[in-house]
Amino acid sequence: MTPTPPAPRTVKVQEALAARDALATALSRAGIQLPAMDIRTPWADDRKAEAQYALVHLGVCSAPVALMLADVITKGIAG
Repeated sequence: MTPTPPAPRTVKVQEALAARDALATALSRAGIQLPAMDIRTPWADDRKAEAQYALVHLGVCSAPVALMLADVITKGIAG
């Protein structure tokens, strides 16, 4: 039997989770933690069929953490 491919909704959620985890790892390596990181989907509940996308939600952060993010990004741009 050929395995059934995952539904597009599942793929989009898995893709968003992987992106969230990769970003959390990169931020952690830079000494930054965004504890409210999660994923969001455009559907209101599980009864809706397929979502076209899932979003990585970064949550809120304090001003010092925002400044750390800006510094890391700026240093990355500079090379």
